[in-house]
Amino acid sequence: MRSRSLLLVALATLLLHASASASASDDDLDYLIDNADDIPANDPDGWLQEGSPDDDDDDDDLFHHGQAQDHPIDETHVFLLSAANFSDFLASHRHVMVEFYAPWCAHCQALAPDYAAAAADLSPLAHQVALAKVDATEDTDLAQKYDVQGFPTILFFIDGVPKDYNGARTKEAIVSWVNKKLAPGVQNITTVDEAEKILTGEDKAILAVLDSLSGAHSDEIAAASRLEDAINFYQTSNPDVAKLFHLDPAAKRPSLVLLKKQEEEKLTFYDGPFKASAIADFVSANKLPLVNTLTQETAPSIFDNPIKKQACLIDIASILLFVVANESSKFLPIFKEASKSFKGKLLFVFVERDNEEVGEPVANYFGITGQETTVLAYTGNEDARKFFLDGEISVENIKRFAEDFLEEKLTPFYKSEPVPESNEGDVKIVVGKNLDQIVLDESKDALLEIYAPWCGHCQELEPTYNKLGKHLRGIDSLVIAKMDGTANEHPRAKPDGFPTILFYPAGKKSFEPHASIPFKLKRLDLSATKTEKDQSTASTNLRGERSSGTNFKDEL
Repeated sequence: MRSRSLLLVALATLLLHASASASASDDDLDYLIDNADDIPANDPDGWLQEGSPDDDDDDDDLFHHGQAQDHPIDETHVFLLSAANFSDFLASHRHVMVEFYAPWCAHCQALAPDYAAAAADLSPLAHQVALAKVDATEDTDLAQKYDVQGFPTILFFIDGVPKDYNGARTKEAIVSWVNKKLAPGVQNITTVDEAEKILTGEDKAILAVLDSLSGAHSDEIAAASRLEDAINFYQTSNPDVAKLFHLDPAAKRPSLVLLKKQEEEKLTFYDGPFKASAIADFVSANKLPLVNTLTQETAPSIFDNPIKKQACLIDIASILLFVVANESSKFLPIFKEASKSFKGKLLFVFVERDNEEVGEPVANYFGITGQETTVLAYTGNEDARKFFLDGEISVENIKRFAEDFLEEKLTPFYKSEPVPESNEGDVKIVVGKNLDQIVLDESKDALLEIYAPWCGHCQELEPTYNKLGKHLRGIDSLVIAKMDGTANEHPRAKPDGFPTILFYPAGKKSFEPHASIPFKLKRLDLSATKTEKDQSTASTNLRGERSSGTNFKDEL
């Protein structure tokens, strides 16, 4: 276990490298290596837990050190939520904006005064909306439930259903956005002339036919409209308007139809429960064409579209066709015909392979080389698994492939560079094909850096990481390794950004790797050249900055 303790102490020095000079970093590493025997005997594994008796809360905490605000922030109108009261609070408030934050996050600290000011401005509407926040570093399960990937993450809940807030982080923008969500989101259509203007003037629209333009059903359609920004919602009780939208005026109400003028099937009828969340799911699953051409303009609507697969909400459960432009007329009709059987179940996306703006980067992300026409399935969830279609590209083969994808019958594909012929360096080279043998060896502790060749943070870290490998090379029970995350993939090594450093303890390789050092590092007075400014800016964690190119959406 001494190797693990030594590793963690030395690894802490890597975190200081972000703000200290190169020479100071070298001195720190040498000092810590030389004094590794000073690790307390009562903490043999080196995993000093936060809040343990040996932890002095008065010491500087490099991992939770925030920048002090110049002036106190009045958060009187911001509710502090936790796992203990979160569900009850949402149940008692129809509209709630929630900020998931980390105390050490500079972006969260910058947002705090504007968020508090927005809450104060909206306080006269307290009977309609509440602004709240959750410390995601304390309530990690809650953050994971709502797929919090970075800080701050702001969600707006309507009847407990979350919607991303992607607006500006200013008081004015937040107040304006919330007021829009509180405004009536559905428009009344009372005459045939009004209805004809919708049919001729809008590409997409939702029409609900109700017995009354007020009441419970009207409230549900209004709530659904606030969950969907891209389509206008209308309601009517006029039977002649219903006829224009091919709805039987004598049929049981409420009824609802989605208009899509650009599609062969221009009208899609809804037959589910008349509840806001169910209606919003229907619109989200059906608003896009059968086959979506991926461009810079269409990417946001495709990426933000949730499809339910195996009762699991995922971002982009997709079947993608990669084909060069001059062959699209041959394969696109086949792809479109196959897609008809999976409407509302999967997104079918056409990618022009030789389009430099979109096709090239997306193909590179999926590891597609050459110009051969390719069909693949992509889960789009946290696993980001992909599956390639083998054999002829035909309607039947694509349909069978999509059905097997939905039923979890396919084997995922992971990118990998060739296994190095020689791997005797202090820092072992890991690729997708040899990660099991090097990193997941149960007899050894393993530290893995996942990097990108173009990443500036990774380049800055490299000399210190190599020095760490050199100092610890004599420990047989320890592996220091690195992997190019742009060219290799493995289900047990998922980067959140570059660099990502993961620690895999010996004998516990079946568990998820440790993503950060789970103890408070006490500041050592190693050098008189260290300033208070150094200490306040050295705060970081082992996960790097979120970087473009680490997921399908960011690739564009």
